[in-house]
Amino acid sequence: MDRFRMIFQYFQSNSESVMNGICGLLALASVKMYTCFDFSCPCLPWYNMAYGLGIMFVPPIALFLCGLILNRQSLVMLEEWRRPQGCRKKDLAVIRYMCSSIMQRAMIAPVIWIIVTLLDGKCLICAFSSSVDPEKFVGFANASLVQVQQLLAKVPCKDDELMRNNTSRKAVSRYLRCWSQALGWSILLILIVAAFLACWLRPCFNQATLLQARHWSNYIDIEQKIFEETCCEHSRLFAHKCILHFFESMRQEMKLHSFSLPREGEGAEGEENLLRDITNKDQVNKLLKMWYYEKPPLNVS
Repeated sequence: MDRFRMIFQYFQSNSESVMNGICGLLALASVKMYTCFDFSCPCLPWYNMAYGLGIMFVPPIALFLCGLILNRQSLVMLEEWRRPQGCRKKDLAVIRYMCSSIMQRAMIAPVIWIIVTLLDGKCLICAFSSSVDPEKFVGFANASLVQVQQLLAKVPCKDDELMRNNTSRKAVSRYLRCWSQALGWSILLILIVAAFLACWLRPCFNQATLLQARHWSNYIDIEQKIFEETCCEHSRLFAHKCILHFFESMRQEMKLHSFSLPREGEGAEGEENLLRDITNKDQVNKLLKMWYYEKPPLNVS
């Protein structure tokens, strides 16, 4: 039991490390999903672009939402942003820091998915094969406009009868794959340069403000966890007291059945200290309402 408690305390005190691990797992999962995905372009003029762009951008949106859902701080940040002012002022710098941290972690898996799809090239070939200028490729010179559109739409389909003997299919495929890989490597290079500049230019800004925002961001997260734990403990003790009161009213009937009840006052001192004279539903609701609307100031002196 002590070992589980130590693990829980580690997760509680190292929430950022845990979230980094979860985001890394999501990134690996995105790569694994793409490699296991059976890509089948419809090879129809009006559906290729919808299918190709859908495969490129719909899964990243789902991965981004999963990153937000799995990040506990996203809910904490929303609660801090929406809560009433109360006795504690809301620090917009802390909320901005939390939002930036959440977005950076949630964007890792979607960006990796997009980069992998661009480096692979299948999605871009399927989406834009019908948009290629046919005059650049000699294999489409003698075909009508409708035939050209049909042939270009079937470029991603290697086994199609119309494209088996067409000499320009591989040329169009190579052309689009080159553009796709160039775009993928460009995005990757831009992200690496941006991360490099952010890492090296950060000391040029006010570090005290950053430390304060990070400290109070962690504080808000830990405070919420401890409040939930305290509510659970109070609920358990309150339910225990209510059940004891219920059985107290049936003491005579219980005695007839030879059940033993705890004597009055046994173990009650510790419970009363934790219950803090909160002994009915209205008092509990009032306490929770005060916590939400009149959040106490950060001052324990």
